[in-house]
Amino acid sequence: MKRLLLDKNKEHNRNWRNLTLPQLLAQNAEIFKDEKTAIREKAYGIWQTFTWRDYFDYVRRTAAGLAALNMQRGDHLCMIVNNAPEWLFSELAAHALGATTLNLFTTSVAEELAFSIGRIRSPIVVVQDQEQVDKLLEVKDKLPHTVKVVYIDPTGMSSYENDPWLISYADLLKTGDKYIDENPGRIEEEISKGRPQDIAVMIQTSGTTGVPKMAMLSHRNLTTMAAQWVQSERLEPEENWISMSPPAWIVDQMWGMGVALFSAMTMNFPETPETVLEDFRDIGPSVLITASRFWEDMASRIRVKISDAGWLRRKLFHLSESAGRSVVAMKLHKKTIPWHKKLLCRFFAVTVYNPLLDRLGCSHFHSAFTGGHPISPDVIGFFRAIGLNLKQCYGLTESGGIFQIQPDDEVKLETVGLPLPLTEVRIAEDQEVLVKSEANFSGYFNDYQATEAAFENGWLKTGDAGYIDEDGHLLIIGRKEDIIRNKSGDAFSPDFIETRLKFSPYIKEAVTFGEARPYISAIINIDLGNVGNWAEEKMIPYTTYMDLASQKSVEDLILAEVRKVNEQLPDVMKIKKFVLLYKLLDADDEELTRTGKVRRRFVYGLYIKIIEAMYSTKQSIRVTGKIRYRDGRVGEIETSINIISVD
Repeated sequence: MKRLLLDKNKEHNRNWRNLTLPQLLAQNAEIFKDEKTAIREKAYGIWQTFTWRDYFDYVRRTAAGLAALNMQRGDHLCMIVNNAPEWLFSELAAHALGATTLNLFTTSVAEELAFSIGRIRSPIVVVQDQEQVDKLLEVKDKLPHTVKVVYIDPTGMSSYENDPWLISYADLLKTGDKYIDENPGRIEEEISKGRPQDIAVMIQTSGTTGVPKMAMLSHRNLTTMAAQWVQSERLEPEENWISMSPPAWIVDQMWGMGVALFSAMTMNFPETPETVLEDFRDIGPSVLITASRFWEDMASRIRVKISDAGWLRRKLFHLSESAGRSVVAMKLHKKTIPWHKKLLCRFFAVTVYNPLLDRLGCSHFHSAFTGGHPISPDVIGFFRAIGLNLKQCYGLTESGGIFQIQPDDEVKLETVGLPLPLTEVRIAEDQEVLVKSEANFSGYFNDYQATEAAFENGWLKTGDAGYIDEDGHLLIIGRKEDIIRNKSGDAFSPDFIETRLKFSPYIKEAVTFGEARPYISAIINIDLGNVGNWAEEKMIPYTTYMDLASQKSVEDLILAEVRKVNEQLPDVMKIKKFVLLYKLLDADDEELTRTGKVRRRFVYGLYIKIIEAMYSTKQSIRVTGKIRYRDGRVGEIETSINIISVD
């Protein structure tokens, strides 16, 4: 059966350049029918499955429902949804009718949603649940072009049933069934009209420097990226992968809309974000790609649990990690591994690595990838030492997703590896990384000037500085615009320092400064969970995040972590002073983007008094700031922050 499916997959891959995403889905449904599972979703503890024929049928019915609501070719469909089959059904249904989709983050506040929906004049908006409906009702007067809101989850929606602006997804399907009966063959006809160069999706860029731009990706952009991944990683129809990054992010668009359709992989949707690790164990995914923060948090949790274990278990783990790192380093330098090290690693695999990976739900991975933001080499090295094939990759929304990955046998901890097939990468004279591929985006929505500025003689300008080493591996220094020169003229990347700080289980976020300054300073957020557990073990009482961050013992704890990082850094990059911020940086306060990236310029302007104090002789500073409570209220607090010097 596996060989038959693989042969069929090769058959449907031959003409991918001429297909749109709905056409690729239709072809999968024709080839695989009910022979293979396309989607698996966990609901109420039970895994529900959809075959490729089911998948296409739901897309067809959803498209018919949207057509009945008068969606036209060239329209835009906004979606505010979670990782679930209905996301795929609705998005591909819009593509089937020749519309373009824009996914927005479910964590966005009402005003953000209204602004984005209004920009593209979306006539229909698909939302997940009552929470998102309430947000749109709050700003309905700012959405004159939106004639209908489709909600997927009916929980709590009984009192909204008489609102003509709203329709449930279940009723949309019924409307679609009636439309199909009255217009037989119409949806298939619309699917056949699609062209590979049509715009399929728009994705909002991170907006770290201002209003997010909207990158437009065509069907061919996405199928080209998918072809590269399938060729590079030899993905087969029976592969499992789990969808857990927000649909508004490029990664799950690249895989959900591209790679999964192209390779006929099975998409798995966990029941909730909290059950991801448990759901890992249920399905045993073979591939995972997600943000660096996921791996940083997982490494932190492991280290905290190990620190809580008994003396013998701690000793055994540290010995196993040391042995694993030694073997990883020898493999990287292509050295012969002595028989006794091989034997030792086999012992640790049975006693430490495999049980740990099984508890994490990662025991079936043949590849795991991290991207979206620079990650500490220590995190990569840590997971590889315990037997998880974690590899760093690199890409951006405008490149159609991730185009640079580390080969299995050449995982250099500091680099992002080699380009995928069908992709060219070179370094400009000013060290900017340039990429050329058919996967490169088609331009920014309604922004010709920014589109022109994004390319140089056909090469996409990534905005990142980097260099290529002697083995052809790309090393990213950081955002070109963020490269800092201190008072002496020495250049460095803030990301380089910050990713190393965040490897500490006690540091959640860090922002470094030093432009035209005599030394480097940092604003640090503690990890409330890990530091809170540490404080409880030390019997240190605290009430709030602000209270915990102001404790002298916590300052000493973070000082020790900063000193460890300084030992790894050259002198010009060493941190001389830092503060523990009284609040967590928050996307709702515009300090972070919705993908978790720091809006560096905004943070600099907001906390300029604190930053200036770190370059003075002051040992503390009195600050007044805003703080957002869990119920959404915003209050004003006044507190004193200590400026901590690093010897």
